[in-house]
Amino acid sequence: MKENSAMAPFKSKDFTVIWSATVISTIGLRMHEVGAAWLMTTMTDDPFIVALVQAVTTLPIFLFALLAGAIADVSSKRRMLLVVNIIMAVIATMLAVLIYLNAMTPYLLLLFIFLIGTCAAFTAPPKQAINPLLVPKEDLQSAIAMNSIGFNISRSIGPGIAGILIVVLGPESPFLINALSFIAIIWAFLWWKPKQASKETTKEAIPGAIKAGLRYARYSQPLRATLWRAFAFFISASGFWALLPIFVKTEMQAGADVYGLLIAAIGLGAVIGAFLLPKVKRKFSSDQITWIAAVFIIGTMMMSAFPVNNTLLSYLLPNLPVDEILAMFGSIFFGISWIWTLSTFSVSAQSALPDWVRARGLAIYLMVFFGSMSLGSVIWGAIASQMGIKTALIIASATLTLGMILSRKQKLNLGEAIDLAPSEHWAEPNILVDSDQDKSLLNERSPVMVIIEYKIEGSDEEEFLALMCQLRLARQQYGAYGWEVLQQSDQADIFVECFFDVSWVHHLRHRERLAGKDYALEQQIHNLHQGDTPPEVKHFLGPKRMPCQSSARN
Repeated sequence: MKENSAMAPFKSKDFTVIWSATVISTIGLRMHEVGAAWLMTTMTDDPFIVALVQAVTTLPIFLFALLAGAIADVSSKRRMLLVVNIIMAVIATMLAVLIYLNAMTPYLLLLFIFLIGTCAAFTAPPKQAINPLLVPKEDLQSAIAMNSIGFNISRSIGPGIAGILIVVLGPESPFLINALSFIAIIWAFLWWKPKQASKETTKEAIPGAIKAGLRYARYSQPLRATLWRAFAFFISASGFWALLPIFVKTEMQAGADVYGLLIAAIGLGAVIGAFLLPKVKRKFSSDQITWIAAVFIIGTMMMSAFPVNNTLLSYLLPNLPVDEILAMFGSIFFGISWIWTLSTFSVSAQSALPDWVRARGLAIYLMVFFGSMSLGSVIWGAIASQMGIKTALIIASATLTLGMILSRKQKLNLGEAIDLAPSEHWAEPNILVDSDQDKSLLNERSPVMVIIEYKIEGSDEEEFLALMCQLRLARQQYGAYGWEVLQQSDQADIFVECFFDVSWVHHLRHRERLAGKDYALEQQIHNLHQGDTPPEVKHFLGPKRMPCQSSARN
């Protein structure tokens, strides 16, 4: 086995066990999704209600992923995954029992779908963030690719089995198997004993962690570009997912077995696409790959809206269901396109995130992804109810084209050229404390002001100020506020940079989170400094006791 081969992650026993258990569990979840979508079509013919299945499945990610990412970043990811999967197994079992007792209603089904989706929202960020704990750094990209392949293997197997089981054993069967499938993933996380990750200066509180994640996303251009591109794509592409169940039942006049086979075909296409993707990446840029995928998806939706004249095919193949065969080929191409886009956006988001905020950043990406899917599902379901399924697919194709055009200037994978590894280039700050009590209260001292003095020649002033504008965004990424650059009134070559951190512990976190990109930028600025010594740095803390000032929270 080559060191950097696609199969290299399987050299790690931890990765192999968790990957295998995840595939088994995901097969159950895919069976649950197909069973829920089809069960809804047996209880109502309203496209809007059917489309709500997709919306309610994805909405919890939008609502809870950031909270889940914050919890994952400041606590044990293993414990979190174990507890949430146990809760999900209990909910899945209750759902199977209610369906078996014929006690299910459309709105009760939506409630259970929402609950399971909520649990999935709390597992998604830590699942993505544990990859560096399972494999060495050089195998990380291959591990992400194998996780994608495993997911789509599950998508290929689960839906087809679900469709057959619904016909043969009844509507409750896929839900029961989903409940049993959690045994594998629960056992895997009980077995896994990861190494303890290094801790920051103090444990960050959940509200502060959420705020830090949102702040980083706001000031990270590579992540912002990825989020805009993802939203523009998925809000329209979701139309195919949302309308497929009702399309199969009303337009194709087919049953759950055909719907399951089409979902399986999408999964098969995704597996094929995952293996083709390395070759495609060698020939096309990430931005070009998303355009190619968009063209394929638009073609699939338009083919569904305007079925080709298959009279000749029916004559040549009189004993075969031509409509279903064409739909399967279209689904395969949709799956190829979907995995190309999903993988490209995911890698772009991963490359924009340092380790300290990885779960939160990925959670924000998942919020945009699933939020777009939820909003799109509601929109296309409402349009289909009023104007017809085919019209909704045509409009979705048009808006996907428009979204790709409007977001074309937001480039992907900008983070690959940025060094996000910890730099630790700030010196240990010196601070005097008079007693053990003062030392214990040091972290609460608030606010903290940092002043840095530079000596810049007039010929370098324009370049210096341009670099300082970049530095402002870098400081703000880590929570600094009140940032200013001032010029001394009686000595024009003296400039002072000033910014605040909320408290001393926030300043220490700011120091720990600095990356190589920050060091490189500061070196450019320091090279313009004309003093005999480096720029002078001074720290000022809020008074020990200030009756009119409340302590800052961590």
